[in-house]
Amino acid sequence: MLPLPSAQQLRYLITLSELRHFGRAATACAVTQSTLSAGIMALERQLDAPLLDRTVGKKVVFTPLGHEIAIKARQALAALEAVPQLAAAARTPLTGPLRVGIIPTIGPFLIPQLVRSLREHFPRLLLSITEDTTEHLLEKLALGQLDILVLAMPCLCDGTETHPLWQDPFWVIMPPDHPFADLAAVPASQLSEHSMIMMEDGHCLRDQTLAICRQSPNRNGSEGESDSTFTAMSLHSMAEMVELGLGIAIMPELAIHAGILQGHNLVARPLTSDLARRTIGLAWRPRSPRAEDFQTLTTTFAALAPPTSSTGKTEKTAQS
Repeated sequence: MLPLPSAQQLRYLITLSELRHFGRAATACAVTQSTLSAGIMALERQLDAPLLDRTVGKKVVFTPLGHEIAIKARQALAALEAVPQLAAAARTPLTGPLRVGIIPTIGPFLIPQLVRSLREHFPRLLLSITEDTTEHLLEKLALGQLDILVLAMPCLCDGTETHPLWQDPFWVIMPPDHPFADLAAVPASQLSEHSMIMMEDGHCLRDQTLAICRQSPNRNGSEGESDSTFTAMSLHSMAEMVELGLGIAIMPELAIHAGILQGHNLVARPLTSDLARRTIGLAWRPRSPRAEDFQTLTTTFAALAPPTSSTGKTEKTAQS
């Protein structure tokens, strides 16, 4: 029987692969640098395989095999950690660590209410929150680094179990002297005639905005993307750019309801389109030992919806 690596050895390897620095990895693991280094070397001897390329000086460079083993180590450690989590969940539901991932176009407008609500209803949860793009959050969920995600759907979230919470309509924001300001609602078919400010690549709101703009012909009469000279890293930056007259932008109602336009000389009009909305929802790993807890949490999350929003029903997109 092959000797199995210890959980501590896997933790050393994972931390080193994330931080790429022996000193910082040792600090993160609460051990000395020599202890961590010895643990990695012991793992290499045990596996009879080089995990690090030691011909590049002081840089931490993983061999191709080392990189693959680090990925497997994350999965193995996540599965190992799930064992006591399952036992704890059976004894006392909704206690212990809860690692939540949330995208940047939702986080700033939901996190304050979310933290207060979870503390009130589930005081024994140890909450931590990570804000990142959908793609990166899904990677961390798959690796066991996060427990549950707050996402905007539709998204490429195959391999997860999802629960839609509420519909979040899109609005168009603009300076008060813009022609759209005289309209009760803005038809999506007219967006391509104006400069659009969008989120940078990697944000699902950019993809959703482009999908809406593709519904109408562009200036040349062909189907295509609206011109976008300016991109923003956050919805707050987007509002600033619109106020400067650099273009108009599509803004989720969640952000407007939270007061993102306060202090800005801007107006907002609802957007009319079949795609003029996103769904705020939760995602977690299929067959998670805490799935029952997450189903219970959906009620708490759904209660955070703005008063005008409509709620959704549970659906599964888990891959077999």
